[in-house]
Amino acid sequence: MTDLYQLSAREVVAKLKSGDVSIVDTLGSLQQRFKSVDPLVNALPTVCFERARKNAAVLQALPVAERGILCGLPVTIKDLTPVDGVRTTFGSALYKDHIPDESDQLVKRIEHGGGVVYAKSNTPEFGTGGITFNDVFDTTRSPHNLQMASGGSSGGAAASLASGSAWLSHGSDMAGSLRTPAAFCGVTSLRPSPGTIPADSLYLPFDVLGAEGPMARDIQDLGLFADVMRSHSNVSLQAAAEQGTKPIRVAVSTDLGIASISDEVLAVFNLFIGKLASDGIALEQNHPDLTDVHDSFDVLRAQCYAVGLEAMRHDHPGIMKPEVEWNIEQGISLTSEQIRRALRSQGQLVHRAVNFMRDYDLLICPATSVASVPVDLRYPGSDTGVPVADYYRWLAIAYATTMTSLPIITLPCGQLDNGIPVGIQLVGKPGDEANLFRYARAIEELVGRSALPIDPI
Repeated sequence: MTDLYQLSAREVVAKLKSGDVSIVDTLGSLQQRFKSVDPLVNALPTVCFERARKNAAVLQALPVAERGILCGLPVTIKDLTPVDGVRTTFGSALYKDHIPDESDQLVKRIEHGGGVVYAKSNTPEFGTGGITFNDVFDTTRSPHNLQMASGGSSGGAAASLASGSAWLSHGSDMAGSLRTPAAFCGVTSLRPSPGTIPADSLYLPFDVLGAEGPMARDIQDLGLFADVMRSHSNVSLQAAAEQGTKPIRVAVSTDLGIASISDEVLAVFNLFIGKLASDGIALEQNHPDLTDVHDSFDVLRAQCYAVGLEAMRHDHPGIMKPEVEWNIEQGISLTSEQIRRALRSQGQLVHRAVNFMRDYDLLICPATSVASVPVDLRYPGSDTGVPVADYYRWLAIAYATTMTSLPIITLPCGQLDNGIPVGIQLVGKPGDEANLFRYARAIEELVGRSALPIDPI
């Protein structure tokens, strides 16, 4: 059963339902693969196979119809999200020995849906930055090139999928934390509409910047996990992903008018857009008006950091990494006028984006500004003196779409000559994940990529 890891999540679920394999078999396959690849990529620094096998025994004893959608399929949880009895560090030395006694509501929902948690995926400290490294577990690398970073902040989640030590991985996103690692590692992700995948938040339960979301190797598996993670569902996203409907009218933008994109990403992106045009899809070079997106995002992001981490900084000064400290300081220093202006600006931006999408099935743009980042950099330009204040500016193509509150799927659209994948964002209509999955599946088929996991290179 050691080659089970090569199958899709939905194929393994089918085998679990038919009785061809047991949950213990699936855990055994992943554990073997984990031992082989994780010393190289460092995607899953905390594993809990003993806990997983105990839960598997309980599930296996139930009738198949009572095992949930996943029927016992193993899943990973990002190390920002508590799992009861499992070390949860938030990527911070302040929590290096923290073991929560209760799981997040999202973890409970996943386990109720038949998911068996066996590992926590690596993340930067408090999810800060587009590169996954921290003082507790070090750096996660891209399986496509071990000299390159996996992206962040869901870097461990993406790298585990690409290298075959996971079938489904939970992640989260504010400035591209699902989308950047999905692009760097050649997998898929969903940043859903606000409120559709709730999780616990002590201070910001209704925040629209941060989002929980699924990651998977392909669009159909992504729909499967999304169905489990959502708190309510009238339409199955897995079923929608099976249909593969070609979009009719698509807006295309290389930079959304606010970002700088590298030539190598643009070359692959433009080849992909050429495929869409050759397939008869009506394309228009256009994007919503994103005026003031940088200033408003900066303020709202800083406010989130101050609300959530001000007390931590006060009690433990100088312990957290400079980027986190800077964000908190920026949030503390905000004036009420700055916050009011930023909230008004985002409200106007959302209205403009929603009105823009009335004329299109999709908006398509690159997922990242660069195709890869060397594993020894804190962020692009950090080696040449780019100040901490600009540590996330290279993520503008992602945080700009965050500010629209529209649902977004990321999937690979091609690769560089050296095999590094390049990803795209498919931005859908407000609240319309079902059609977004239908279009994503059709585009995935047009790209014609392989979703098989790779051996680290």
